[in-house]
Amino acid sequence: MKKVLRVTANVLAWIVLIIAFLVTIIVFSSGKNNGVANIFGFIPMTVESDSMKPTFSKGDLIICKEIDDLNSLKAGDVITFWTVIDGKRVKNTHRIVEVEDNDGSRNFITRGDNNSVNDTSPAYSGDLIGKWTETKISGVGKALNFMRTKKGFFICIVLPMALFFLFELYKFIVALIEAKRPDPAEQLDEEEIKRRAIEEYLASKGESAEAAAAKASEPVSSAAGKAAENLEEAKKEAVEKFEDVKDKAEKLIEEAKNETAEKIEETAEKTADNAKNIAENAAETAESVAEAAEKTGEAAE
Repeated sequence: MKKVLRVTANVLAWIVLIIAFLVTIIVFSSGKNNGVANIFGFIPMTVESDSMKPTFSKGDLIICKEIDDLNSLKAGDVITFWTVIDGKRVKNTHRIVEVEDNDGSRNFITRGDNNSVNDTSPAYSGDLIGKWTETKISGVGKALNFMRTKKGFFICIVLPMALFFLFELYKFIVALIEAKRPDPAEQLDEEEIKRRAIEEYLASKGESAEAAAAKASEPVSSAAGKAAENLEEAKKEAVEKFEDVKDKAEKLIEEAKNETAEKIEETAEKTADNAKNIAENAAETAESVAEAAEKTGEAAE
C-alpha cells in the first residue's frame, strides 16, 4: 500500500511540474510575442466571446497552429487573426466564409458561427495568427487567463514548483539515510550474535540459580525437620502438663469434698448440742413453772 501511494504521489508531482512548466512557457512566450504564446508552432488561445458558439464558447481553450501556406486556407477553415474592435487591436477567431485574391494578395472574409452577418473588416494575410486545429478544452481558458496574472502565477506555478522541489529534496534525504543504514543481512547476523550471547548468559545464570536453590533448599529442609520435631515434643509436653494439672485438680476437688464433709459434720454436732441444751433448759423451766403452780395452789387453800 505504501509503495502504491509513493508511486501515485510521484506521478502527481511530475504532472503538476509538467503543467507548471508548460504554463510558464505560455506566459513568457505570450509576453514576448504581443500576447500570443507559441509552443513549437502551436498556439493556445482563450476564447473571449460566444461568437463561435456552439463550436466553442467563451472561456474555452483552443489550440491553433501556425500557418505555413496561406494558399492552403479555404472557406470553412477557422482562423485566428488581429482585428480592430471598438478602436482596440484584439485577437479574433472566426470561420472563413470567402477567400479574396487581389493582385497576388489574399484576404479572408470571416463570420462567427453564432453571428448572422460577416465581419465588417476582412482578415488580411499580414494579420493572420494561426489556424484552429479543432482541438478545444472547455473552461480551461479561464484558468489560463488567471495563471497569467501575478497572483495566479504564484499560486498555480511558483507554489507547486516549490512544493515539488521540497518533495524531491525530502526523497533525496531519505535515500541518503537509507544508504547509510547497514545491510539487512549484516544487521541480521549481528542480531543473531546478540541473541545467542543473551541465551548463553541466561543459561549460565539459570544453572547458577538452580545450584543456589539446591543449596538453599538443604537448610530449609533441615529447618523444617527440626520444626516438626520441636512441634511433636511441644505436643508431648503439653499432654504431660495437662495430665499433671488434671491430677492436681482432681486431688484439690477431693480434698475440698472431704473438708466440706467434715465441716458439715461439725456443724451438725454443734447444732445437736445446741438443741440438747435448749431442751434441757426448757425442761428445767417447766419444772420451775410446775413447782410455782403447786406453791400457788397451796397458798390458795
